[in-house]
Amino acid sequence: MAEIKKIDEHTIVDYMARDYDSLLQSMRELIPVRLPEWKSYASEADFGNVLLQLFAHMGDILSYYQDRVANESFLGTAQSRRSVIDHLKLIGYRLATAAPASATLDLTIPAACTATITIRRGDAFATKSQKDKPSVRFEYSREDNLVINCGSLTVDTTTNKKYFKGLPVEEGRLVKNEIIGFSDGSKNQRFSLAQAGLILRSAGATQKINRDIIITTSLGETIDEWTLQESLAFSREKQKDYTLEIDDQDVATVIFGDGAFGAIPAGGATIRATYRVGGGLKGNTTAGTIQTIVDASQLVLNGIKVSNPQAATGGAERESIDHAVMHAPAVFRSLKRAVTEDDYKALALDFKGVGKVRAVSSSWNRVTLFVAPEGGGRVSDVLEAGLLAYFEDKRPVTTIITIEDVEYVKLFITASIGVKSYYPHEDVKEKVMTAAAALLAFDNVDFAQTIYLSKFYEAIEAVEGVDYVTISEFRRQNQPAGYVAPTGKITMKDNEIPVIPSDVPAYAKGIRILIEGES
Repeated sequence: MAEIKKIDEHTIVDYMARDYDSLLQSMRELIPVRLPEWKSYASEADFGNVLLQLFAHMGDILSYYQDRVANESFLGTAQSRRSVIDHLKLIGYRLATAAPASATLDLTIPAACTATITIRRGDAFATKSQKDKPSVRFEYSREDNLVINCGSLTVDTTTNKKYFKGLPVEEGRLVKNEIIGFSDGSKNQRFSLAQAGLILRSAGATQKINRDIIITTSLGETIDEWTLQESLAFSREKQKDYTLEIDDQDVATVIFGDGAFGAIPAGGATIRATYRVGGGLKGNTTAGTIQTIVDASQLVLNGIKVSNPQAATGGAERESIDHAVMHAPAVFRSLKRAVTEDDYKALALDFKGVGKVRAVSSSWNRVTLFVAPEGGGRVSDVLEAGLLAYFEDKRPVTTIITIEDVEYVKLFITASIGVKSYYPHEDVKEKVMTAAAALLAFDNVDFAQTIYLSKFYEAIEAVEGVDYVTISEFRRQNQPAGYVAPTGKITMKDNEIPVIPSDVPAYAKGIRILIEGES
């Protein structure tokens, strides 16, 4: 009989619980009853034992496959990404791809420069590569060119330079006009993109600033652009629509219609794709690190330098299985229509790059979304514009949506610890800081959360090598140094999220540690 068990914090169906040893033991126990004349079965050299071992081995394999089939048949117990993708496809939910980090660059221009600079989609910038850290590429990703008239900029008399602020860039790489195949005129044609890791944030939405993927077909001098839809179920016979499937290896496949639901590309037509690949946490670089001009020759020729005054934010890895299983039902219940505050929250979290969100309805037609990008930080112009565009076909026509930053509250914590004999002080100190930082990690905190002093005592005392601990500071920013919250807890307000004060060296790793006996 099937049993539901938890193994390594994962729920699985233990359908038969039959392995090699148990099967072999069961068969040996039947020998005296079924074959009493077989007296030599206790000998390992007996040929009958060889057969029993082969049968047990075969049964073990069959039991394994039976367990796997049972597990992968249910969303709550599925272990493979492919199974989860197939399950969620039934409710129209696509697992999100990795999201690119976005940043804003400042340009430093020589005073004598009067040129007109045109920034085009695909113009690239990067961080400097290091021995153990490759460079990260950022590109101007908007379809509309950005024109900068250097002659109209004023010269800063202090530095004798001109400045242009507000060049939006996103992490990733543009793949332009890639030929993905040729139409044979048949129904439901499928063509895979050559590069894995497609950035896809807003299928089915009206993306006014940039499109993640553009599909065109060309036959002779006729070039047609096709429209991405979440499904072809509502496409008519002559509508030039297509849909995408992304497999567990992050390979995207373009799927055309059958002539009844979506048009069929004309036979012999060349099919091209322009898209961007990338995304991930690697794009969340610190301020002042994007300084290399990779592919923007006009800037180099005019002696222009670039830098990002603020950290890049919003980069996120592809959606995990656990997140999809937890989040997909909320999106399904909303029917991808934003009506209630919970609908706005569920749909906003479905937009990659959004880490946390709080939806507040201030009146019958105004909704404010307090958004924290993946990994923390401020909402970039790129993320804000993309999120607003994403809601265009999901909100009521009269509803006005505004995006606001959350309020990050720095927490300052100081602990004095005693280290047991024979334990290296620095190793224990590092482990204590890691344990404390985990309590304030972005993924582990939320709006209006209460932070308890006892949790830090609990986490620090659990570190091997710690003899005792005394926390002498437990406060939020703007409270005096050395202050300890008298109630043993710090409560965040509705729009506040606690963070580690990474800009203060003594507390940058989550907690300031003093080791008893050290000067």
